[in-house]
Amino acid sequence: MTDDEKDDMELISAENSNQPEDDGFDDIENETEKEDEEQYDDQVGTVAGDEQQDVADENSELISEAKESESPVNDEEVKNQEQEQETIVETDDDNDLDFEPTIESVIEAILFASDEPITPVRLAKITEISIKELKKYVKNLNSKYKTNENSFRIAQIAGGLQMMTLPPYGHWLKKLIRVRGDSKLSPAALETLAIVAYKQPIIRADVEAVRGVAAGEMIRSLMFKGLVKIAGRAEILGRPMLYGTTKKFLEIFGLNSLKDLPKIEELKKPVD
Repeated sequence: MTDDEKDDMELISAENSNQPEDDGFDDIENETEKEDEEQYDDQVGTVAGDEQQDVADENSELISEAKESESPVNDEEVKNQEQEQETIVETDDDNDLDFEPTIESVIEAILFASDEPITPVRLAKITEISIKELKKYVKNLNSKYKTNENSFRIAQIAGGLQMMTLPPYGHWLKKLIRVRGDSKLSPAALETLAIVAYKQPIIRADVEAVRGVAAGEMIRSLMFKGLVKIAGRAEILGRPMLYGTTKKFLEIFGLNSLKDLPKIEELKKPVD
C-alpha cells in the first residue's frame, strides 16, 4: 500500500469517528413534536368552539332584550305619522308646465338656484343679453316682489347678484339656520376684523397698537375662516405683511363693496 493510500484511509477513519452514533433520541423527539402538535390542535379547536358558543349566547341575549324592549304599537302614534306624511303640495300636472320661459323668469331661476353671488357679466352671458337689459329685468323682478309682498329681493352682494331674504324675517330664519361653531366670531375677533376692515391695508403692529394686545393669533384665525387675507407688504423697514378683508367678508356681512361699510360717525357709541 502506498503512502497516499494510507493517508486516505486515515482521513476516512477520522471522519467516521467524528459522526455521532444514533442513540435513538431523534425518534423520541419526532414523536414528542407530533404529540405536541396534536395537543395544540385540540386546544385551538376547543377555544374556537367556546368562542362560537359565547357569540351564540350573546346573540340570543341581544335578541331577547330587543323583543322585551319592543313596545306595543300605539294607534294614535300611527295616526299622527300618517297625518305627517300627508301630501302638503300637490304635484303640478303636465299641462301646468307647458309654458315658454321668459328671460325674466330665467334670471329668477338662476339666482334662485345659486348659493353664491353671480356677477352681472356672467349672468348676462348665460342669458345672452346686455348688462343694460339685465339691469332692467332685475328692476322689474324686484318691483314684482315688492308688489306681491314677497319675503325676498335681488340684492347686489360682493360685486354680484343674489336672492336675499328681507331683514324682518330674520327672527324666524334663525330658528332654521344653525350657525356652525367654527364660523362664530368672538368679541375680540370682531374687534380685530373691524380694525382690518376700516384701516386696510394694515400691518399687524398697527392692529396691535389700536387693540393694545397681541393680534397675531387672532389674525391667523380670521385668515383660517376666510375673512382676512394678505394684501401685500408694507414699504417700511422689514417689509411686514399687509392685511385686508376678502370677498367672503363682503358676502357674510351683505356688502357690495367696502364703500358700503357703515360710516364711523354713524356707529353707536358704547354705553358707559
